[in-house]
Amino acid sequence: MNNIDEMSVNAIRVLSADAIQKAKSGHPGLPLGAAPAAYELWSRHMNHNPANPKWENRDRFILSGGHGSMLLYSLLHLFGYGNLSIDDIKNFRQLDSLTPGHPEYGHTVGIEATTGPLGQGMAMAVGMAMAEAHLSAVFNKEGYPVVDHYTYVLGGDGCMMEGISSECFSLAGTLGLNKLIVLYDSNNISIEGSTDIAFTEDVMKRFEAFGFQTIEVKDGNDLAAIGAAIEEAKADKERPSLIKIDTLIGFGCPAKQGKASAHGEPLGEENVAALKENIGWPCKGDFEVPQEVYDNYKKIAQERGAAEDKWNKLFDEYCEKFPEMKEKWDKYYNGYDLTDLFESEEYWVKPEKAEATRSTSGALLNLIKQHMPNLVGGSADLAPSNKTNMKDAGDFSKENYAGSNFHFGVREQAMTAITNGIALHGGLRPFAATFFVFSDYTKPMARLSSLMKLPVTYIFTHDSIGVGEDGPTHEPIEQLAAFRSLPNFTVFRPCDRTETAAAWMYAIKSESTPTGLVLTRQNLPQIEGSSKEALKGGYIIDNSTKAEPDAIIIASGSEVSLAIEAKKLLAGDGIDVRVVSMPSMELFEEQSDEYKNSVLPLSCRKRVAVEALSDFGWYRYVGLDGKVVSMKGFGASGPANELFKKFGFTAENVAAAVKDVM
Repeated sequence: MNNIDEMSVNAIRVLSADAIQKAKSGHPGLPLGAAPAAYELWSRHMNHNPANPKWENRDRFILSGGHGSMLLYSLLHLFGYGNLSIDDIKNFRQLDSLTPGHPEYGHTVGIEATTGPLGQGMAMAVGMAMAEAHLSAVFNKEGYPVVDHYTYVLGGDGCMMEGISSECFSLAGTLGLNKLIVLYDSNNISIEGSTDIAFTEDVMKRFEAFGFQTIEVKDGNDLAAIGAAIEEAKADKERPSLIKIDTLIGFGCPAKQGKASAHGEPLGEENVAALKENIGWPCKGDFEVPQEVYDNYKKIAQERGAAEDKWNKLFDEYCEKFPEMKEKWDKYYNGYDLTDLFESEEYWVKPEKAEATRSTSGALLNLIKQHMPNLVGGSADLAPSNKTNMKDAGDFSKENYAGSNFHFGVREQAMTAITNGIALHGGLRPFAATFFVFSDYTKPMARLSSLMKLPVTYIFTHDSIGVGEDGPTHEPIEQLAAFRSLPNFTVFRPCDRTETAAAWMYAIKSESTPTGLVLTRQNLPQIEGSSKEALKGGYIIDNSTKAEPDAIIIASGSEVSLAIEAKKLLAGDGIDVRVVSMPSMELFEEQSDEYKNSVLPLSCRKRVAVEALSDFGWYRYVGLDGKVVSMKGFGASGPANELFKKFGFTAENVAAAVKDVM
C-alpha cells in the first residue's frame, strides 16, 4: 500500500486504540485487525455519501461484530459523517456520547443498524439485501436501475458461531442474493482463547453449501487483494459472496497481537505507545491525526459522493418519464395514508359468526395489503396456520423478487432479524409470524426492534392452552408476560373481530414502536360491547348497572367472553359486576389517570383478572385484595375445551373467584 493509504488505515487503528484506552473499556482487537478491509471497502468500492447519509440508493454497511464499534466510529469521523468530531471520539463509551459501546441506529449518523448480539447484524444484512431485491423488482425499468446497491456486512468468528448466521445465510443462498457481500474477519481468536477450543469447522465449505461464492484473502493488510476480492464478489450475478479475510487480532501491538487479551480490553498505555511506534505513526499526542490524512478522507468522500450526483440525474429522468412510478416511490418511502380505510364501514364490520382471531387477522391483512402495496412479510413455515398469506401478492423467490410473501422456512431467529433489516432499509413495511410459543426464538431480535424503534408487526398465533392437542410444548404460558415486560413494545391480545381490527390499525399507524398481535387458534364469539376503545388498551366492554360496581373482572383475548358469562352467573346471585377488556396493558398505561380511574375506579378493590397464561403482571390491576385466574403450569395435551375446564377457565370458576374477593 502507498504511504497515504497506510497512514489512513493506521489512523483508524490509532483513533480506536486511543479512544478505548481513554475509556478504559472496549474492544481494540477487531479495529486493529480489520482496519485495512474497512478502509479499502469504504474508500474504493462502496457507494456512500457522507454529505447525505440517508441517500436511498447508498450501499449499506453493517458491523455485525458491534463490539468493534471504534472501527465504525473512526470511519465515520474520518469521512466526515454528521460532523462526528474528535471530541466525540474522545467520549467513547461515556454517558450521553455519540459513541456508545456498541453502534446504535438512530443515535449516531451513519449507523445502519444497532448491533452487539453477535450474528444479528448478519441476518439484518440479509434483510436489507432482500429489501433491495424486492424494491428493484418493483421500481426498476429498462435503462433506469434506480434501486441498485450492495449490502456489506463485517463480522468475525463469533458471528459465524451463532446459529442465526447459518439460518440467515442458508436462506440468502437459496434466494440468490447476489448483492450481499459478507466480509469475514477471520482471526481465530475469541474471548476464551483460540477458536480451536470450540470451532474447527471449515466456514468456506459451509458457505459453499449455502450457495455462496467464496473467496479468501490470505493477508488482511493487502489492500489490493482485498479490493480484488470485493470486485470479484460484485461480478458474481447469481450468488451472494463470502470474503474470508485472514487477519491478526490486535495487529500492530507487539505484546498483544494474535492473543485473546487483544479482544476485549484496553491495550494499556505502554502498549498503545508501542503500537504507534511499531506502525510508524508520526504523531506523538493522543488522538492526533495528520492533516494530510484528513485531506485524503475528504477527497475520497467527495469522490464517493459523486455516485449520488449521477444517481440523482438518473432518478430525475426516471420520474419525468414514469410519473406514476414517482408517485408510487413517494408512497413507498414516505408511507401510505390509510385514513379512508380505517374510517370505512368495511374495515370495522362485525360478522355474526364466531371466528378465530388468527383468521380475522388474515382477512384484515389482505384488506390492508390492497391499500398498502409495500406491506411485505411472512411466516417461519407456518403461513397456513398463522393466516399470513397475502392473496395475489406473489411469493418472493430467486425467480420472483417482486413477490410480497416471504417464505423464511423454519428459521424464527433469522426471520425476525431479517424483518428488522427490511424495516431498516426503508421503503417497505414488514411483518413476521409464528406460533406464540416459538416467540421465544424471536425475543432477542424483537428486543432490537424495540431498541431501534422499528414499527415491525409481529403476528403470534395459537396464543394459549387453546392450542389443545399439541400439548405443553406448544402452549405458551410465560411468553405474554415476557413481551409485556419489553420497553417500547405494544402487545395486543384481542377478543374478537373489532379488537383485532383495532390492533391492526394501531400496528399500521405506529411509527416507532413494534406491535405484537397475539391471536387465537380457536373460534371466539363476536362480543356486542367490543369497540374501537380497544385502542385505549383497556375499556368497559360490559358494564354494571350501578355507578359503583360490586366487583370488576378484567380479561384479555379468549377469556373476555368467559368473563361476561361469569358476570351473568353472578347477576343471578345479586352481584353486579363490570367487565373490562384489556387487550393492551401498554396502551392502557398511556391513558390519563382520569380515564384509567373511570375504567378501574380506585374505590373498587374487589377485582379478578382472567387470562389463560401466566399471572405475572396482573397484580398491578387487581392489587393485594384481588385474585387472578391463570395458568400455574405448562398445560396438557387434549381438546381445547377440555383443557379450559381442567385448568379452571370456566364461568363457574371465575364467578367463584369473584365471590372469594367479595
